[in-house]
Amino acid sequence: MSLRRRTFLLGGVVGTGAGLVAFRSAGAAAAAYPFMLGVASGEPSADGFVLWTRLAPSPLALDGFGGMPDNPVGVEWQVASDQFFGTVVASGTATAVRASAHSVHVTVANLQPGREYWYRFRVDGQISPVGRARTAPAVGTSPALTMLFASCAHFGNGYYTAYRRMAEDHPDLILHLGDYIYESGAADVRAHTPAKEITTLADYRVRHGQYRADVDLQAAHHAAPWVVVWDDHEVENNYAGMVRENDTPAGDFATRRAAAYQAYYEHMPLRSAQAPNGPDLQLYRRLRWGSLATFHMLDTRQYRMDQACGDGTKVCPEADDPARTITGATQEGWLLDGMGQHLATWDLIGQQVFFAQRLSSSDGAKSMDSWDGYTANRTRIQNGWQSRGNTSTVVLTGDVHQHWAANIMNNYAGQDRVIGTELVTTSITSGGDGNAASDGTSSLNPHVKFNKNLRGYVRTVTTPTQMSVDFRVVDKVSVRDYPVRTEKSYVIQAGNPGLQNP
Repeated sequence: MSLRRRTFLLGGVVGTGAGLVAFRSAGAAAAAYPFMLGVASGEPSADGFVLWTRLAPSPLALDGFGGMPDNPVGVEWQVASDQFFGTVVASGTATAVRASAHSVHVTVANLQPGREYWYRFRVDGQISPVGRARTAPAVGTSPALTMLFASCAHFGNGYYTAYRRMAEDHPDLILHLGDYIYESGAADVRAHTPAKEITTLADYRVRHGQYRADVDLQAAHHAAPWVVVWDDHEVENNYAGMVRENDTPAGDFATRRAAAYQAYYEHMPLRSAQAPNGPDLQLYRRLRWGSLATFHMLDTRQYRMDQACGDGTKVCPEADDPARTITGATQEGWLLDGMGQHLATWDLIGQQVFFAQRLSSSDGAKSMDSWDGYTANRTRIQNGWQSRGNTSTVVLTGDVHQHWAANIMNNYAGQDRVIGTELVTTSITSGGDGNAASDGTSSLNPHVKFNKNLRGYVRTVTTPTQMSVDFRVVDKVSVRDYPVRTEKSYVIQAGNPGLQNP
C-alpha cells in the first residue's frame, strides 16, 4: 500500500470522539476539512521533536487566512508508539490563532531516544493524516542513519515526483537546504497562485499553502522528520542581508522580508527559538544525532556583508577581502566553536551555495552567490576545522539545480590536501527536466568529481566508519510519476576525507 493511501486510511479508521472548539460557521452542517496542508514533524532530539500543522480548508484564499475565521481553535494532538494508535504516549491541545494563520507548532518531549513514533491532529471531530516521526539516538550510541537532502522546488517548473520517491525511501531524516518556495509568478508546467511575484504576508501565506497542498510534498513530510534552512527564493531572488536585487530602499525591503520570514515560520516544523522578530529570524542552529553526527545548519543568506560590492549581487574580484562574509562573524564563530566540541564522529554542515572552489576559464572574477566570492571567510572556516582536528567533515549543499560531488582542498600549514567533502543536491524541479548527458566537470577543477543536470535528491547512509552516498535522479518532472534511479554512488570514510568509488 502506498504511503499516501496508508496515512489517510490510518487517519480515518480511528474513532473521532468528542470534538474541540468548532470553526464551522453558524448553521453549517459540517466544517470543511481543515488539514488540506497535511502534517509535519521536525527538529528531532533524543527525547522529542516538533509537530506542525496549519488549519486551512481553503489554502488559496487570497486573504492568506486559508478559509479560517477570526476565532482561536483548539487542536488536539497525539503521539503513539504504533501506527494504529493503540498506545498513545503523549497528547495535548494547542491553540491555533489567526495571527499565525492558524498554524500549530507543538514541542513534544519526554519520549524514548532512537525510535519511531506516529502522530496526528484532530479538530471538531476531523482527523488529520498520520505522520511518522522519530527521535534522535541517545548520546553514546551511533546507529546507522538514512538521511536524504533536497532543495529548490519550483512549483511552476514541474511535478514533485522526487518528493514522492523520497518518501518511498523510508528515511530516518530529511534535510531541505533552501528554496522551498519560489516568489516569482513564473509558470511552465504548473501555474502559481497568485500569478505574480509575491510581496505581502497574505501573498507568502498563499504561496506556501499552494506548495504544501501538493500530495507528493505532503508524502515526504509524512514519512520522516525534516530539518530545514532557507536560501533566497523564500523571500526574493538574490537578496543579500537587508538589500534586494533591484535596490529598493532597505526600509521597504525590511517589510517584505518580515512578511516572508513570518510565513516561512508558520509553515515549517521549527522550534519556538526560531520564531521571527520582524525582519530577523535566527535559523542557524545545531542538532545532534547521537554520537554519530552533528548537523551544523547554516544561514548563508541573511548575514551577508560585502563592503566591496555594495548591494551583494554584483560579480566582484575582491573575494579575499576579510570584510566580505557570507556567514557573518557571529555565525562563523558559532560554527567553529561547535566543530571544536567534537560531539560526534561526523560533522555535517547543511548550507545553501557551492562551497568548494570552482575555477572558470573566463576570468578571475568570483560570483557573489558561491563561497568562491568569500574566500577569506571560507579559508578561516577550513583552517578552523583543520586546526580543531575535524577529519570527517561533509558539506551538504543545495541552490545550483544540479548534482555535484567534490573533494574540499585546502593549503593549511603548507600542505595541499583533501580536508573534507562536498555533496551538492540537484533541484526537486527547478530548471525543468534537465539533460541526462550533462557533465560539467573539467581539468581546471580535478577535485570536482561528478556533475549531472537532472532533477532528484541525495541519499546518504551513515555509520561510524563510512557514509554511503547515492545521487538519485528522475528523468522528467514535466510528466508525473517518473521512477527514480541512482545515477552515481560514492563512499566517504570516517577520518579519511574525500570521495571514493564504492
